[in-house]
Amino acid sequence: MFDRGVVSEKNLAYLREHDGLYVVGTPRSQLRRFEQELLGQGWSEVVPGVEVKLVASPDGVETFVLAKSADRAAKEQAMHERFVKRIEEGLEKIAASASSGRLKDAEQAGRRIGRLLGANSRGAGCFDVAVTKLEPAQGKVKLEVTWTKRDEWREWSRLSDGCYLLRSNLTGYSAAELWKMYMQLMDAEAAFRTHKSELVLRPIYHQKEQRVDAHILVCFLAYVLWKTLERWMVGSGLGAGPRPLLDAIGRLKSLDVILATDSGRQVQLRCVSRPEEDLAVLLYRLGIAPPSRLLPPRWLPPVNSQPDQSV
Repeated sequence: MFDRGVVSEKNLAYLREHDGLYVVGTPRSQLRRFEQELLGQGWSEVVPGVEVKLVASPDGVETFVLAKSADRAAKEQAMHERFVKRIEEGLEKIAASASSGRLKDAEQAGRRIGRLLGANSRGAGCFDVAVTKLEPAQGKVKLEVTWTKRDEWREWSRLSDGCYLLRSNLTGYSAAELWKMYMQLMDAEAAFRTHKSELVLRPIYHQKEQRVDAHILVCFLAYVLWKTLERWMVGSGLGAGPRPLLDAIGRLKSLDVILATDSGRQVQLRCVSRPEEDLAVLLYRLGIAPPSRLLPPRWLPPVNSQPDQSV
């Protein structure tokens, strides 16, 4: 499994030549090849709100998995509507400038329209825009900007929103099994986000292989501890966000207390501050009792045993 950004026919051919197995995403444009399958039956629900179906490839070498998500469809539909509205509002402004005579150059009008469509590319396919030069009236040249909405684009958008396509050279697996394999990629991406954002771990260009291995080990252990704390919190009904808890625990302080004794010697105790009320509740829910002291007591030399500074 790897991100669709690095999926290419060349890479996939290389994997097949070397007996590699894969389950990968595909560019959205490839959905067009399976329009009839999107309309057909045979869907099965793999998790609530997500349906999948197997589709054989024309050459028989691979298996394709069509998937559609209700939540993703609602999100993409709202996004398309937002872009379509922005384009329409922008075209109205350009048309008003042309109608008033402020915009006289057809090439300039075309550039403005191009920038508008480029900035809202998700909705650009909905429009056919035309710029027409009108016959001069009273010696003044005017432009007319008109547009129509493409019904076929809107129909395809309604059909394909929320859908995506996976491809694999694995055999003997159901659509649900292949889909679940691919979803592991999302877990891996989430792990990288956690490393970069929550754990604030960044690449370090080590010069020795042992240091590279050590860096990987530290990152792995940090992530294991993070996920352990996350599951611990979920089991305690505290949600799944360790960061607020770690920030609260960060308010705990350790301090050294030095006490005098009858013998003239001093003893040093490393103590831990008491947690504030909100943190105490969180720690209680987790079953954690912070220690009152760290390290064993340390005896210091007597106060009067300083070396003689006289000459």
